[in-house]
Amino acid sequence: MSEGRRGLGRGLSALLGEVDSAPAQAPGDTAGGSREAPIELIRRNPDQPRKTFHEEDLVELSDSIREKGVLQPILVRPAPGATGEYQIVAGERRWRAAQRAGLKTIPIIVRELDDLAVLEIGIIENVQRADLNALEEALSYKVLMDKFGRTQEAIAQTVGKSRSHIANTLRLLALPEAVQTYLTSGELTAGHARAIASAPDPTALAREVVDKGLSVREAEALARRTPNAAGEVRARSNGGRPGGPGP
Repeated sequence: MSEGRRGLGRGLSALLGEVDSAPAQAPGDTAGGSREAPIELIRRNPDQPRKTFHEEDLVELSDSIREKGVLQPILVRPAPGATGEYQIVAGERRWRAAQRAGLKTIPIIVRELDDLAVLEIGIIENVQRADLNALEEALSYKVLMDKFGRTQEAIAQTVGKSRSHIANTLRLLALPEAVQTYLTSGELTAGHARAIASAPDPTALAREVVDKGLSVREAEALARRTPNAAGEVRARSNGGRPGGPGP
């Protein structure tokens, strides 16, 4: 088993610790194994688990990079099918911000990694930093299962989560598209989404949760009731009777 594969089982920090202590891999590398590379030779990974990057975060990071530079190298591998170029494994946000800051080069650490290792590292990095929304996390787990044959138990061990967390997160993929949109936009939390998933009409309940700003506990209470009972609860909360407004 390679160093990279052993590091995955202990989390991203252990993996990057091994990378930092690895021997220099090419002329120009520092003692820690990093080097400066032209930023135009760096390519994003289209299978990166994280799809959403908030504008205000990028602006703040680019301002910091403009003043202090990129303090932590990004992790890359040789880009598949593109000699002399590199594909990002971890650090896309820093790469995006460095471009905004006008940098011509960026510090990189190069590792030979297969597709499974790249995906697992991307998930670990983002899950540990809470950078993925719940749907991005669920889609990443699904790819690990469908493309690489990973079990829920194996995924749980890799990312340091419980098996029930993996299972509950995967269930979010069965939600209607409208509910997934609320989740992606941040109008619903993962807790809301898990509660809504068991409702007779998840879309209607999601709309009500968003419109009224209901808590997760309130969403759970509504989801547990029959449609008629839920209507009674909603009517009472509006000061009326089931089926319509009060006198």
